[in-house]
Amino acid sequence: MSEEKHHHGLFHHKKETPVVVEDAGDYSSSTVGYEKIEKEQEYEKHVKEEKHHKRMGHLGELETAAATAIALHEKHEAKKDPERAHRHKLEERIAEAAAVGGGGYAYHEHGEKKEAKEEAEESHGKKHHHLF
Repeated sequence: MSEEKHHHGLFHHKKETPVVVEDAGDYSSSTVGYEKIEKEQEYEKHVKEEKHHKRMGHLGELETAAATAIALHEKHEAKKDPERAHRHKLEERIAEAAAVGGGGYAYHEHGEKKEAKEEAEESHGKKHHHLF
């Protein structure tokens, strides 16, 4: 039973692109199939890159949330434990810096995701016409 492949979800199946090249002896008809395959592979590469940046952006958001929680905890501990208040304040500031860094990383990955999406659309044939 563990050897069987279980499918979870409906939309996670990879579609195979059939390679149909008719050999009519004409060079132009045989290269059209290859160009189409190359464009599809390039599009899939850009979509995969977009997904990667999206995951990394979520990871940056998670890092920000965790570091913020640690900073709040250390702030509470500084009030609760006056003997080690200085140490807790230092750890609070370190956690605040990590939270800011995580937010910056998430913002950076959001920009990278947008660029990858635009590249995917351009490679798939959708053109953006900027008026301004």
